[in-house]
Amino acid sequence: MSTESKTTKQAGRKPKADPCRHRLAINLNGADFAAFLTLFEQSGLPDRARFIVSCIFNRPLKVVKMDRATQDYYMRLTTFYGQFRAIGVNYNQAVKAIKTTFTEKKALAFLYKLENATRELVGLQHKIIALTEEFKTKIF
Repeated sequence: MSTESKTTKQAGRKPKADPCRHRLAINLNGADFAAFLTLFEQSGLPDRARFIVSCIFNRPLKVVKMDRATQDYYMRLTTFYGQFRAIGVNYNQAVKAIKTTFTEKKALAFLYKLENATRELVGLQHKIIALTEEFKTKIF
């Protein structure tokens, strides 16, 4: 057997180009550590080491506060939008079925009822837009 036909198998993790090998240690009293933890929690970073490095080298920190009410409102609004789209699909199917099934006079009567229901939906949509604008002004 020749050595050229043999393939070498590499196992394990690939080495990093610039591994972090230098460690630093600091000591904090109780009040400083509590303030540090508060700032760390507000930063939203996954670990303390990244937070300390970003503070030392003046890298910008992004603080994102999650408001439960805003998140709940957004989820409900998204669900409502999905339902609104489903109503649009059903609307098209209903109009097509009315047109093919009923006579012209009966179809006009059903379309009139459907038109009134559509007006109610439009009114509801305007109320939702107004509530969303009001919610934005309260939050921001």
